[in-house]
Amino acid sequence: MCYENPFYFVEDAGAADLISDGRLQLGVSRGSPEQVIDGWRHFGYTSADDDPSGANAARQKAELILQLLEGEGFAEPNPRPMFPNPPGLLRLEPHSEGLRERMWWGAGSDATAVWAAEHGMNLMSSTLKDHESNEPFHVQQAKQLRAFRDAWDSDRWGFEPRTSVSRSIFAITNDTDRRYFVGGDTDDQIGKIDANTTAIFGRSYADEPEALIEQLRHDEAIAEADTLLLTVPNQLGVAFCVHILESFAKYVAPELGWKPNTAGPVVGDVI
Repeated sequence: MCYENPFYFVEDAGAADLISDGRLQLGVSRGSPEQVIDGWRHFGYTSADDDPSGANAARQKAELILQLLEGEGFAEPNPRPMFPNPPGLLRLEPHSEGLRERMWWGAGSDATAVWAAEHGMNLMSSTLKDHESNEPFHVQQAKQLRAFRDAWDSDRWGFEPRTSVSRSIFAITNDTDRRYFVGGDTDDQIGKIDANTTAIFGRSYADEPEALIEQLRHDEAIAEADTLLLTVPNQLGVAFCVHILESFAKYVAPELGWKPNTAGPVVGDVI
């Protein structure tokens, strides 16, 4: 969001959603820490309160995007005859009805998850978050999702939100899988994101399908979320990534109660 123009963003998103027949899911967040000091300034963007991290600028832009997605008029029409505008303020076009409810915020902390709920966005939680207790990653993440749901006001927003978590999960089904993934990190990792933030990184799951199923049954955040996103090592090529996804879908997902998705993401899907 630090590098985004909200008006271009909504214009492009509206067009993409109409082209895809309402299947677009908008996932946004502040973005990763900067490699340079105030990197977003070099692209001509500023923050109203001069926040060096760009977090506040990102939130301001997200709030504007939400307003534009509502489809309310905000701009005075040009009265010249060459512009046959309808009366009243004009909205941003193209407008896609319902896209506002498919806006997701990637939250790195419990506080930003609550902020997302307060602004009527669905919640994405990835394979890392701020280290806010001494509990395992999946327990902290499950608490983050519950904090989000506790803060959600269904009467205000008029729909039930969705929550997703991301995981690196590899079902070992052949010798190539075993060579790539066995022996990797199987514990959470803790590290510094920047001078002010300590993060906890969730473990990877790599095992024979039967063992993998049992391990995943104990992941509290997976149980708490309605959507699971699988991260794949794209440097291994498209064909191998397809194999990873197919192995999970065939050998693991059915045993955990998930069903194939044939008509777009719905509650309980793996996407």
